[in-house]
Amino acid sequence: MNARRVLSGAGLDAAVRPTPSAISRFAPIGARDIRVTGGFWGERLRTNRERTIPYGLEQLRLAGNLANLKLAAGAHGRYRALGESAGTIFPFLDTDVYKWLEAVGWELGRAPDRVLNDAADDVIALVERAQRDDGYLNSYVQVVAPGREYDDLAWGHELYSFGHLIQAAIAWQRAVGDDRLLRVATRAADAVDRELGPGGRDGIDGHPEVEMALVELYRATGERRYLELAARMIDLRGHGLLGIGRYGSAYWQDHAPVREARTVTGHAVRQLYLDCGAVDVATELGDGQLLEAVVRRWHDMMETRTYLTGGLGSRHRDEAFGDPYELPPDQAYAETCASIASVMLAWRLLLATGDPAHADAIERTAFNGVLPGLSLEGTDFFYVNALQRRTERVDEDERSGTRKPWFACACCPPNVMRFLSSWQQYLATTDAGGVQLHQFFTGELTAERASGSIRISTATGYPWDGAVTVTILETPVEPWTLSLRVPAWSGSATLRNGTTEAVTMLPRARMIEETRRWQAGDALTLELDTAVRAIDPGRYVDAVRGCVALERGPLVYCIETADLPAGTVLEDVELDPSGATAAVARRDLSPTAIGVTAAGLIRSETGDHREIELNAIPYFTWANRTVEAMRVWIPRPADES
Repeated sequence: MNARRVLSGAGLDAAVRPTPSAISRFAPIGARDIRVTGGFWGERLRTNRERTIPYGLEQLRLAGNLANLKLAAGAHGRYRALGESAGTIFPFLDTDVYKWLEAVGWELGRAPDRVLNDAADDVIALVERAQRDDGYLNSYVQVVAPGREYDDLAWGHELYSFGHLIQAAIAWQRAVGDDRLLRVATRAADAVDRELGPGGRDGIDGHPEVEMALVELYRATGERRYLELAARMIDLRGHGLLGIGRYGSAYWQDHAPVREARTVTGHAVRQLYLDCGAVDVATELGDGQLLEAVVRRWHDMMETRTYLTGGLGSRHRDEAFGDPYELPPDQAYAETCASIASVMLAWRLLLATGDPAHADAIERTAFNGVLPGLSLEGTDFFYVNALQRRTERVDEDERSGTRKPWFACACCPPNVMRFLSSWQQYLATTDAGGVQLHQFFTGELTAERASGSIRISTATGYPWDGAVTVTILETPVEPWTLSLRVPAWSGSATLRNGTTEAVTMLPRARMIEETRRWQAGDALTLELDTAVRAIDPGRYVDAVRGCVALERGPLVYCIETADLPAGTVLEDVELDPSGATAAVARRDLSPTAIGVTAAGLIRSETGDHREIELNAIPYFTWANRTVEAMRVWIPRPADES
């Protein structure tokens, strides 16, 4: 893997923080050492902080999540769940509260906010009161099914809930130095260890998540038994402990040992969370075999089971991966949570291996897989992210193309909140040689070294503009290396050295490395080729054979009925990939948004056609206007297919 040891003390307030002895090519930069100050990501993060997170708290009140914790703490009343009218009461509603708390923790670490802080104080106090003296904490079991602790590991999600509690605790401890949730989480983990650790019974959760959380708890506390418990759960999976269930043992990745399973399978989020935990265990234990198994599955997933948007999961029945190349656009499940989990896994693999392909995957999935899950206004959500919405259709709720204010199973909305609150942690890394910039943003970062601080500012109009300027603000005396990723989508890159005429053309480079004795004020500008690209799906994806998609920069584009002439049926539209394309301003979407025009045809039932200029918008912006039909993959003219 060409791994190096991470820098001691690097990323102390990061969500994923390998220890100095871990297998790791790169080290994270702490959340407080990277600031996003403007540009595209500055706007999305501001919306999350000012609108989405406060809105989320109100929804948690309305849906009953907070009331249920009050019941667990001794209040009187009836357990509430949005799904009860349909006969479904999910036993993991506490996790929505924990994900919200995690989001707030990272936000407060970036900048204080009295309103958010006071609201979170109340919720943390509620969580503290709800926990039993023995450390157990699950409002559903405590209120609805007392005495059935760990009785339904397959479907009860108790350990999954503990995992999200731990991750919230990590955020508060690392971002703001608040140990209240960490004390709750540690007691909960101790309760699990007594029940399911060495000397206890063999047991794993039907929904992986606690494994990666336990590793992070080990990293935060130094208590090795949490790492050993996570490793034990990884090793126990794949031996039939969960049984066949309603979808088969592959649904919850219990069909083969984690080291042996060759491909991703089953419920997409469960698989990805499991592999996150496997990477964390592998890096801390120096287990190259386990790490290689995850890398093998990841490459297979990216090559055969990933949508153009980075979305994952093509089957609605069990929220699962399908067969290789089974990627129907109109039937895509592509759960928002699966995209977030994909970024979490790619980040861990990037830290472990240094392979820029993982940074490419983070970029594609963040822009095109995660962001569509949240409206531009920040208060409506997609659970499912289809790549096509037909004009004539059965109006199934989850595929209606209309974002919802909340869900009975509301895992995605607070997951988006915590993702955006921690986004700055995915942008850059450091190692013994210098700093690596993996994602492009406007802001500043600081990397501490034994010889002094490296402080860098970045400025860019990305993703609308392909130019990224990096300026050195502070630097040690000795030489170090600044590395910049060249995305795989970019046909070429130009590196301009400050204001001089020196220009480097890099047609195939994946990482540009500039090593020198830097001076404050030195600047480099990376210019990426953002020409519009017509993407062919390849011969194996049957569902979109004969179609083409448009991309520009890191963004996937789509066509909505709203941008067609009145009365035009989207299914009658064809796209000529050999025709002229252009980038155009789309201020109706946002002041800086860029759309794409392309040559198209409208074909009638009689075979007649007329030429038309098609207007495509970034896929993440769809369904923010009047929603009719949408598609990413557009048929070629019939005589070209």
